Amino acid sequence: MFPEDLIAWRWWQRRQNPLRLLRSALRPDTPARPWLAVRGTSPRLLVALDATTPTQLASLVRPLELLGENVAAAVLAPSRLNGVLPGEWTWTEVDGAAHYGAARPEVLDEVASVLAVGHYLPVGAQAEQWAHELSAQLFVVQHGLLTPHAPPLPRGAHLFSFTDTDAEFAASGRTDVAHTTVGSQLLWAAAPGAGTVVSDRPVYLGQLHGAELPRAGKARAAGGFCRETGAEYRPHPAETDLLSRLQHRRWASQGIAFDRSGLPLAGLGRPVVSAFSTGVLEAAARGVPAWVHYPRPPVWLSEFWERYGMLPWGGDPTPSPVRPAPEPAQAIASHLLETLGARP
Repeated sequence: MFPEDLIAWRWWQRRQNPLRLLRSALRPDTPARPWLAVRGTSPRLLVALDATTPTQLASLVRPLELLGENVAAAVLAPSRLNGVLPGEWTWTEVDGAAHYGAARPEVLDEVASVLAVGHYLPVGAQAEQWAHELSAQLFVVQHGLLTPHAPPLPRGAHLFSFTDTDAEFAASGRTDVAHTTVGSQLLWAAAPGAGTVVSDRPVYLGQLHGAELPRAGKARAAGGFCRETGAEYRPHPAETDLLSRLQHRRWASQGIAFDRSGLPLAGLGRPVVSAFSTGVLEAAARGVPAWVHYPRPPVWLSEFWERYGMLPWGGDPTPSPVRPAPEPAQAIASHLLETLGARP
């Protein structure tokens, strides 16, 4: 839906949450100044880390860890991060707000490659601007499953994709985007056969926060499934807004049980069901039964299920995705070393 127009994507995303849009209009956020971590002298690689989510850590920090001391590097982040980056780093606050507003520190003048998950969040947007100023190659790591509502790739990006099909889908006919297929680091880390099922009671992974499907449709799918099967509902960590909390209370009053164990999905030991969560493939990769469920799915969702091999509830469970060799993060690190001309 948004092959090149980032402004259109941002406007679409804001419209999906009218309450948040109104709140931001009444009380605009103060742009934050990002922080820069530097390892070595004259960094050749800049990593843009917008958040410390599991997907971003797997996509960006793990390749950085595997590079070791072979490449002098810098990391741009929304705040100073303690205990997140591998090795010793020197932190400084950047002059100016992220999102195209910060002045580029002189220490980055030798950067030749930038690694990010995109340019749709403030830190990634700032890093993309600096990449163009420096004529540096911008590498984008696919860190999640792609729907038609995904943000567009930056101009001239080189995508590290899960599959060739994902790369074609993400490019959407553009000729300025190159790609290398490496696989998913998150799914690679979900070792085959590591899952142990301790209960047959399914858990439905919540996605009320997502903008891709109507909230009412997601509520009907999740609530109906839990009532019909006795499954527990596992709220997504982002389901903290007022509407989500009200929905949780309504379900609780109807007798729907919640999984609030706080256990990571890897250690849950329960069959997994969701509309289109990456957790379905994570569970399948570990050998845990997993399905998708959404009554009368729109065409794009059916295509999404087919593209990722997700199977609907009521039949065989989703098969384990193919595990690439080598490790995706190692493939990314090797590509960066070759691009930068560094020694392995």
